[in-house]
Amino acid sequence: MHYEISGKGEDSIKNILDLDPVGAAGLMESLGEPAYRADQVMKWIWAGGVTSFEFMTNVSKALRSKLGLEYRIFHPRVSRAETSTDGTVKFLMTMDDEKVVETVLIPAGTHYTQCLSTQVGCPMGCRFCSTGKMGFERNLTCGEIAGQVVSAVRFLKDQGDPLAVSNLVIMGMGEPLLNWTEVQKALNIFRHAQALNFSRRRITLSTVGVRGRLMDFGRSNLALPAISLHAPDQSLRKSLMPGAAEYELGALMDDLKSYPLAPRERITMEYVMLKGVNDSPSQARDLVRLLSGLKCKINLLRYNPGEGAGFKCSSEESIAAFQDYLRSKDFTVMLRKSMGADIHAACGQLKARCSSES
Repeated sequence: MHYEISGKGEDSIKNILDLDPVGAAGLMESLGEPAYRADQVMKWIWAGGVTSFEFMTNVSKALRSKLGLEYRIFHPRVSRAETSTDGTVKFLMTMDDEKVVETVLIPAGTHYTQCLSTQVGCPMGCRFCSTGKMGFERNLTCGEIAGQVVSAVRFLKDQGDPLAVSNLVIMGMGEPLLNWTEVQKALNIFRHAQALNFSRRRITLSTVGVRGRLMDFGRSNLALPAISLHAPDQSLRKSLMPGAAEYELGALMDDLKSYPLAPRERITMEYVMLKGVNDSPSQARDLVRLLSGLKCKINLLRYNPGEGAGFKCSSEESIAAFQDYLRSKDFTVMLRKSMGADIHAACGQLKARCSSES
């Protein structure tokens, strides 16, 4: 399955945000500039969030002029912001070609966690997910992915909000590993000391699993893994998540058992609780058998209904029984708190719409 469709035409003006640290170093070399200039430019773009090369005061005027001839600085534009009663903030962000995605800030005490999108829509077609009903339009570039952070931080600053964005979860619109080339570059921007400077342990990437690219992601060592599982057997997973079906569940488990992890790290397995679909005691037993021998922890998620989804969240009693059984088998199990459901900003609810459709 291949969906690496370019988001820009060949004649488009280049956005310098689409250069990761390696690309920025290559650009400086091609311009005959010393290597440290790449770090200076990256710091201005990402840490400084500048919108014009003229603001780069420690960069020579000659280099600023050269950059201005070939590049522009374009961060995703906040077209709409909604705030939930629980403090969650959902943004509609517009790209240079007017395509739109949603990104979410989730408050967590002294900081925000930002949920980032990697595609306009999603090709996976998960039946319980609002994004899956959008279909797939195109991949985001690395600058459009990482630029969501800069735009959100600028919004917080303009609002006088003192909380920082301290954690990133790549769990928004899209399947990240189907856009791995650009997602990997965005992760390099997140990690680079002169760019956004996030530590690996503060970045989580959620994927249904894409054969080959899952292990490429593991070998990159750029973020922590979370696997969208949601079913204890291949038949049900194929029904709920048709786009994930080509990565047969047994093969996925085999690969996860050899996934590169540090000594104390575990893979997060995500499991949305759907009433009468995947929440029975026998399915809890099947899940235990499936995950036996895997170095993992389990996140149970209350289902957040989207438009016309046709599913309901499991009862609190069913969720508690499911959780208790998994714990009795020595699994670490957490029930993730739903945030932003009243503004359709919770897991599975992101579905970008223009303001005229709202």
